[in-house]
Amino acid sequence: MLAAAAVLLGLHAVHLAADFPNNSPWMDWSKYTDEGWYGDAAIRHYQLGHWYVAGDFNPAVALPVWPVLEALLFHFTGVSLVAARALTVGVFAGILVATWFLLERWRPVGVRVSLAAPAAVLLLAASPFCFVFTRLAILEPLLVLVTLLALLAASAVRPAAHGELLRRNLPAMAALALLLPLLILTKTTGLFLVPAIAWLVFAALEYRPGPFLRVGLPAAGAGLLLWLAYYGLLVRPHLLLDYRYLFSANAYTGITAENFVQVLTDTVKDGMWMGRVLYPCALVAVGIAAISWRRLRAHPLIPALLLWAGGYVAFLAYHDNLQPRYYLVVAVPLTLLVAAVMEQLVLPAVSRRTPALVGVALAAVIVVAISVPDARQTVSFVRHPQYTLLTAARELDAYIANDRVDDPTHNPLLLSISGSDISLMTGLPSICDDFGTLELPDRVNKYRPGWYAAWNQIDDDKMDAMTPLFHIERVAAFPAMDDPDRNLLILYKLDATVPTPLVRRKGKPTPRRLKTKVGQQPSVEQLEH
Repeated sequence: MLAAAAVLLGLHAVHLAADFPNNSPWMDWSKYTDEGWYGDAAIRHYQLGHWYVAGDFNPAVALPVWPVLEALLFHFTGVSLVAARALTVGVFAGILVATWFLLERWRPVGVRVSLAAPAAVLLLAASPFCFVFTRLAILEPLLVLVTLLALLAASAVRPAAHGELLRRNLPAMAALALLLPLLILTKTTGLFLVPAIAWLVFAALEYRPGPFLRVGLPAAGAGLLLWLAYYGLLVRPHLLLDYRYLFSANAYTGITAENFVQVLTDTVKDGMWMGRVLYPCALVAVGIAAISWRRLRAHPLIPALLLWAGGYVAFLAYHDNLQPRYYLVVAVPLTLLVAAVMEQLVLPAVSRRTPALVGVALAAVIVVAISVPDARQTVSFVRHPQYTLLTAARELDAYIANDRVDDPTHNPLLLSISGSDISLMTGLPSICDDFGTLELPDRVNKYRPGWYAAWNQIDDDKMDAMTPLFHIERVAAFPAMDDPDRNLLILYKLDATVPTPLVRRKGKPTPRRLKTKVGQQPSVEQLEH
């Protein structure tokens, strides 16, 4: 199983610049935008000399961990789509290693050779769902890895006498104090995963509230202080507007009392994105774990996995923006749950009544039924790469470069919802036409982009923002990707019709003796006189 997983992991690194697989079961907006958005700070740091563009979308203010990692990588590789995706494949490799250690750490008592750890590693490596989303340079894979590392740190806690408790657990507490703020600064929804981490600390201390509080509170407090230091020293004095904007832009929820049942149904139903065989097996594992809750107390990882998956599903239902990529954070714990429940319940129960080989065969059937169809689809994706988005971005960049030969004064700045992705692929500077702390009319007035790239058509609000300032000319179109609403990238040249307004100086205050109240102003006749 581990050998097969190693081969499948290697396939993740093949054709890294290829499109997110076209005509796949997952229609996710992230394949047009998120790789650039959430790495923008690193991209701009090397392309523009500064990471922050005032008034534009700057998510690194609240989510700095991933762009910092990309910036470190780009120092050696330069800004590169392949390098960014190689980094996230490395993160996925870390997920597999952490999965192995976590399941080995919580191997049931009496089980000499664990099947859960290699089975879970194989199922994750074979999953086409994991394949497509752990090859995108997005936040979710890193969020999963940091969660697994925090669970490993929680697993390292050990019970001890009162006087020795803190000293013995100091390394684990320090690791948790570092990983908890990293979790939130990787993606703020990591807050929903903290209960799973707390449970493992509680279980590691033999379910004793006193030791749990003596270990957990200092670790959580130190983590909170680290987060407050970041917020107080950097965000609050300099970047508070951008920080608040990220939350306001994502604060909506479509769930109401009237549609609660429908939203919850859709949230559970869309779990099928994880795998047509894996997901039903995961639901069965959840049911078995719920029925056998007291019995599974001896395997604390299983309740922790339930808390992880349940906490994030609760967020998905509340947010009611059921994009497939969000389910990656649920797919990993459910995959581990399938393997853990299989080992904890199926094998011992069978082996007590029949030869152990029967139990092994039953487990093998479960693993093969999930992994073989998944691996076939993953291999199919690898065998049929397409490069339509990369080609479109490069052709767009070439058009702008050729135009600058004739008109070197024309601003190369690109305005587009996919601008950050195009910057990652080509180096072309860009700003976003959708998100930003400045309203779009003010943003285009401030930066005066020379080009606009839209998918399929210009939306009315974008047209309203640009027409007072620019003459808009469609100059090229590039087919890309498979979404019927976003499969043609259209390039427009923006020629300014209004000169850039001068920066207005702040006027001096009116002297008090010249101020008048309403009704005290002189009449027209008095002014003429």
